[in-house]
Order: sequence, then C-alpha cells, then structure tokens
Amino acid sequence: MPASNLHAPWPRNAWYVACTPNEVSGKVLGRRICGEPMVFYRGADGEVAALEDFCPHRGAPLSLGFVREGMLVCGYHGLTMGCTGHAHSMPGQRVHNFPPIRAFPVIERYGFIWVWPGDADQADPAKLHPLPWAESEAWAYGGGLFHIACDYRLMIDNLMDLTHETYVHASSIGQREIDEAPVKTWVEGEEVVTSRMMASVHAPPFWRMALRCAGLPEEELVDRWQICRFSLPSHVMIEVGVALQGMGGYEANASVKASSIVVDFITPETEHSHWYFWGMARQFAVDDPAVTDSIREGQHRIFSEDLLMLEQQQANLLRHPERKLLKLNIDAGGVRSRMIIDRAIAAEAGKA
Repeated sequence: MPASNLHAPWPRNAWYVACTPNEVSGKVLGRRICGEPMVFYRGADGEVAALEDFCPHRGAPLSLGFVREGMLVCGYHGLTMGCTGHAHSMPGQRVHNFPPIRAFPVIERYGFIWVWPGDADQADPAKLHPLPWAESEAWAYGGGLFHIACDYRLMIDNLMDLTHETYVHASSIGQREIDEAPVKTWVEGEEVVTSRMMASVHAPPFWRMALRCAGLPEEELVDRWQICRFSLPSHVMIEVGVALQGMGGYEANASVKASSIVVDFITPETEHSHWYFWGMARQFAVDDPAVTDSIREGQHRIFSEDLLMLEQQQANLLRHPERKLLKLNIDAGGVRSRMIIDRAIAAEAGKA
C-alpha cells in the first residue's frame, strides 16, 4: 500500500463510483481515486478494466496512451498492457517477464462504473450499494459530474444538513420554512438518516417547476419533505418532494405529488479534493426527456453554488487548521456519518 494511503481519511475496501460509461467510450480515462492514480479503458471483450496509471517500462502515465485491439498501449514507447496488468508486447522487445502492475476490481452496473481501491480479495459484488430505481422503468434519471477541491467529508456534511438551502440556494430550492422545521436524526444499522417535514408551505421555484411537469397546480400549498440517507463508503441518497396540502405528504398517492431521489456519489480523489457524481431519479414525467434536461440544468446551477461554498470553506480550513469549529444540533447527520466512516477505517486497520 502506498505510504500516502496508510492514514488516509477514507475506507478502501468499498465500491466507489469511478466514472460513467460514456467517459470510457472509445477512449482511455485517467482518474485518481482514494489517492490511487488509475487508468480505465474497455478491453477486447467490451468489459471495463482498471489498472494503476503507471507504465512498468519508464513510469509514464498509461492514461496518456490509447487502446488498440483491446490492449492498452503506452503513449511513450508503445508497451502494450493487458487487462490483468501484465505486459503483453512491445516493438522489438521481450516484455513477458515484466512484473505486473496493479489491477483494480471493476463492476459496471446501474449506469455507473464502480471500482474497489482496497484489497482485491475482498471485492464482493454483493457489497455494491443497491439502486432499485436504476433498474426500473417507473423511474427516470439524469445527472452530471463535478470535480470539487475540498475534503469529500465536507460534501457529506453539506448533504446531511440541508439547512444551508435557505441561504445558498435561495433562488431555487431554499425557503425559510427549512430553518423553522425541526430535524430528526437517527441511525439504522450502518445508515444515518436525517429527516425534515414541512407542512402547508408554498413550493419554491424548483418544486413549482416539478409540479408543472407532474401536471399539478404549482400555486397551491404543499407538504414538503427531505429525508437524507448516508451509507458507506460515501453515498448520500436524499428523498425529496412535495405533495398537495393535506393529501398525505410523503405517503401521498403518486397522482398528487412530485417526488424524487437526489443521488450523490462522492468519490475521494485526494485529502482535499473529490469527484462528485450528482443526479436526480424521479417518478413523474418519466417519459419526457425535456423534463430530464430541465432538471439536470437546474441541479447543475444548484450544485455549482455548493461547489463555490465548499471550495472556499476548504481554503479557510487549510488557512486556519488550529481553529475549532462549533457543532449544532443540525450537524448531527454529518457527525454520525463521520463516526461510521471512522469505524470503517479503524476496522480495516485492525483497530476496531
């Protein structure tokens, strides 16, 4: 294990979203995940492979190479690598006795490519986070990717406490009732849940748009909910929605509500940066691609506001490492999520 990973602030024996299929469509992708430089590409069988981004010949990044006949060719001197990390061939040279480079377990499922940066012998596909909505025609999904220069745990904090919506996202999803509604936090097994319910409120702009798309009146009062669920290693799924007032709120019939899941896969890059795969899975207007595009554009604007705040927050924390931060009751979801992360890291180190 690289020395830089001995005390890394993330679990290693877990499935992380590495990329989306289009990112390795006919091309090579280099990406650092959990401190590990990796290269992703499709082999001759069409399956995605992940190797350490290091040519065993001269140490050049393999991500600067290309794929030829299902083999990864180094862009420096033409060394050809197989999907298992073994050198295959090189013009005019004998390379079969080269020691292999590291290959990482990979799964392509649910519209994402997942990688296991830890012990390959423990990479069990059954440990992949289940996403029932990704395999159901009753749901539609659209999303995107941001690279964010902050500790991945700051994003988890941000998503497990949505109080900031009133201030950071005032023009889209924020409203004063978020501040006023009490927050409940609890733990279900290895999942941390925070919940906020708002009764008889006016829908903010984003949700007025969602009501229109669902064929519902946008000016009527609604009951609104936010249920944030953190699970290892760094996933946050947020059940959000609005229902016409007095029709049952979260439990209301689908005909009188616009509901969805905000999908957040947060993949550490370094201690101060991460890859943020964001999106929304919804149960209204599922056959309308224009709605998908509109929601994606709205989410892009919203999460761009988060990006600005989080990167400046990280810069402040690095400038003042000695400062102690205050904790309030609204921080409980993030605090408990970090406790679960710390327990997973300790268990991997044999300290649990």
